Amino acid sequence: KMYGVGGRRSLSRHTSGVVSNFVGTARPTASLNGSLLDRRAAYSTDSAAHHPQHGPDCPCCGEKDASYFFRGLGTVQSSRGAYKPTPPVLNVHHGVQRESTDYAFEMAGANIRYGKGATREVGLDMKELGAKHVCVVTDPYLRDLPPVHNVLESLQSAGIKYTLYDRVHVEPTDASFKDAIEFCTGEGGTHGRFDAFIAVGGGSVMDTTKAANLYSTYPTDDFLDYVNPPIGKGKPPPGPLKPMVAIPTTTGTGSEATGVAIFDLESVNAKTGIAHRRLKPTLGIIDPDNATTMPQAVVIASGFDVLCHALESYTAIPYNQRSPRPPTPLLRPAYQGSNPIADVWSLKSLELLSQYFARFVADRDDEEARGAMMLAATYGGIGFGSAGVHLCHGMSYPVSSMAHKLKWVPPGYPSKSAMVPHGMSVVLHAPAVFEYTASTDPERHLRVARMLSGNKLPHNANPEHAGQLLSEQIVKYMQKMNVPNGYKKNETICLFCFSFFKHNSHTQTTQTPNTNHNNNNKRILLTTTTQG
Repeated sequence: KMYGVGGRRSLSRHTSGVVSNFVGTARPTASLNGSLLDRRAAYSTDSAAHHPQHGPDCPCCGEKDASYFFRGLGTVQSSRGAYKPTPPVLNVHHGVQRESTDYAFEMAGANIRYGKGATREVGLDMKELGAKHVCVVTDPYLRDLPPVHNVLESLQSAGIKYTLYDRVHVEPTDASFKDAIEFCTGEGGTHGRFDAFIAVGGGSVMDTTKAANLYSTYPTDDFLDYVNPPIGKGKPPPGPLKPMVAIPTTTGTGSEATGVAIFDLESVNAKTGIAHRRLKPTLGIIDPDNATTMPQAVVIASGFDVLCHALESYTAIPYNQRSPRPPTPLLRPAYQGSNPIADVWSLKSLELLSQYFARFVADRDDEEARGAMMLAATYGGIGFGSAGVHLCHGMSYPVSSMAHKLKWVPPGYPSKSAMVPHGMSVVLHAPAVFEYTASTDPERHLRVARMLSGNKLPHNANPEHAGQLLSEQIVKYMQKMNVPNGYKKNETICLFCFSFFKHNSHTQTTQTPNTNHNNNNKRILLTTTTQG
């Protein structure tokens, strides 16, 4: 979920550069490993085939150096420097003079149904959609739990044939995506053997279902055809996908409201994904009863994912400062920067989180808090679904990608394999990130700091201190939830994290994830090594 300028997302575990949807980001370097360079070259060579009506210099199809995408954007001279907007640049594109920054944004609406027990309506939904054979997608941990049972019973009652796929991998990889795609393609030829999909689970399940729907409906010889540049070719789906109903069982990802599918491409050690409006589920069913089985550790990690979705989308680069402007409306990316509509959803998500996150962690039987946090997750998904997110998510992937080396199993998680929960890897950077980004828009940062404090900040708080105040509020939540604040030494986490924030953070080397927050140091502690 590292949304680059133009909504394209990728981050190598071993790259020192990053493309961000955030105004104050230092310009990236082009440090990429050999495999990734080969992919970039292939994408550049093939770009004319993608858009034969455009030339190789077209920003929507030609592969560019990362700095190209920062034309017309303002930069922050230092972590304390003031934002200096750059005047729009006029250029000629396909014979038409235009400014390099965009002037419009689009919000593709999400169809959401909310209600206790609403899951049992899914059979009638499938019948209304004319589905004859539905693929129900879930993971091994949910397979025998009530949310899946209720879906299957509803399909049976409606007389809908179904097949259960229960091999979803938590934190999906390209291999796990391909396994689901192969299952769904089966003997059905070019259009697959299912005519509708139901995802029952968290973000991993919903993202896997989106990919299975896409590739089984429109098969491709190269898996990377639909994957975001620069790793993939970024081809859009050729047409509409089959109906998909997303039924979340966690209170975090908001994937039921987005057209995003994230996975780990193991061959190049990179986290990337597929992003297009056509991947967005036909319907999201938000049923508070489906979150009753969440372990406390999952509640905590999911909640921090919601927190960062809302904070990052609200503080993302404004839509009218994003560059380059697409040559046609059809090429406007899904992730366009902060905008007035996304702001509404992001702020409402934060409002609910500030009231109910701690309550739900303390008492998972609190129905009001559980329902509110599920809505907060969906609201956040709608917000970042058009605005995007930035550094917290982008920097989380080097952390979570090290799970196989860390060999750390998070306490309280149903999975017994080594992993770093997504929400934990995201919030790890948040205090330092927002202390840094505050100079781009102090008033916005101060507003969300006040919301997270429960409106306890002084009304005359100095906007110049907005970054510190927001950072302190985030750390308070982390301390209250007792989440780790660093990683063991001798593991490559991300040198970029250190070099970027070395003046805002301290380093800490511990042999295990550290949960001893120092109240005198409100900034997040980052661990670095001499590896690169």
